[in-house]
Amino acid sequence: MTKRSIQVSLRKGNINDAEAVLELQKEVLSEGEFMISVIEEYEQTSEQLRNWIEKILENNKEKLIVAECRGQIVGMIVFRSKSTKRLSHTGSFTAMVKKEYRNQGIGKLLIKELLNWAENNTLIEKVSLGVLSTNQRAIELYKSMGFVEEGRKIKEVKFSDDLYVDDILMYKFV
Repeated sequence: MTKRSIQVSLRKGNINDAEAVLELQKEVLSEGEFMISVIEEYEQTSEQLRNWIEKILENNKEKLIVAECRGQIVGMIVFRSKSTKRLSHTGSFTAMVKKEYRNQGIGKLLIKELLNWAENNTLIEKVSLGVLSTNQRAIELYKSMGFVEEGRKIKEVKFSDDLYVDDILMYKFV
């Protein structure tokens, strides 16, 4: 359940979700507001996304969780681990929620589910993320869930000739 009492269920993502995940990613990227990549750069195909999901499913240090409402994927969170031995205890996540479903607690549900998985995964010790300094709602959500700022990449993202945004790095030990 969410703030506005819409029925949302969370589940492990699978290969059959590739089309819906692809559409979700395109929709969020097309907004251009909170992501580093822009839609013009996004050339992922359904087949490539299926392969990407398959690799996540095969790795016990990675996770894809989707949020569904009325049989439609309305959000997702993906945790990717580091491949090098000395960083293998860490990883970072990216979360996306369709615009019309935001501010209803879906992002928080996804993060809680991911953190629960990470806390029960003996291979994961640190969960990280990057968030644009202009995304105040997300920053407040992450802080409320125990994430702490560990650094900032100043003027990391350039939206136009005179508009730069910092990339805030946050973490939580699990």
